[in-house]
Amino acid sequence: MQEFLDAVVEQFQEHWIKFLTAAGFMAVGWFFGKRKAKADWAKKEFFDRINVSLNTIHDGKLYIRTVIEKNCADVFLNAVAVDTINAAARNTSEQDAIIPLEKEDHWYYLNAVLNEVAEKFATGTLKRDMHLDVKVERYLICLTSECAGDMRTRKIRAMLVKKALLQKLPEEIPQFESPRHSTRWETLKQLAAQYQKDPHKFLEVEICV
Repeated sequence: MQEFLDAVVEQFQEHWIKFLTAAGFMAVGWFFGKRKAKADWAKKEFFDRINVSLNTIHDGKLYIRTVIEKNCADVFLNAVAVDTINAAARNTSEQDAIIPLEKEDHWYYLNAVLNEVAEKFATGTLKRDMHLDVKVERYLICLTSECAGDMRTRKIRAMLVKKALLQKLPEEIPQFESPRHSTRWETLKQLAAQYQKDPHKFLEVEICV
């Protein structure tokens, strides 16, 4: 035991500067991380989170339901990709809620979200392969960060919308479960217009249930 303690002391004496430097970096990282967390909470901005929401209209009423919510790092799996989309998400506007990404990058980010959605509904896909009764619909995914209206929080939001609905939104404004959902209605109108003009900002997914 004494030999072990002597070895530890010897290592510390030889490398104390490295240990001290590492501890200093850890302390600085903790400090700035804590400060950023406080700032994000104050502004209610959580760009490190991605929310996948189903947007649908039934009997003249708009419904918004969360399907998946995760840390961006768990979806995009690359620190550079996460930093890029976090920065881009801060540059949306009231007139355009779609996250501005390079044209060639849209598919990679959207495909990462599609994989999460596909995993969520994998049971339906297997049932169809077994020739069991399933319902199949085609949906579109688009990455947004809404900042218009009375938004409680800002985060990356992947909109999941039935393709047929986005291609033909009703002309009349639907009823809302909450007054805040008027922002989502404006976003859906933006998405409908963008899908006609820039379909590369969307990715189609087939869902079986």
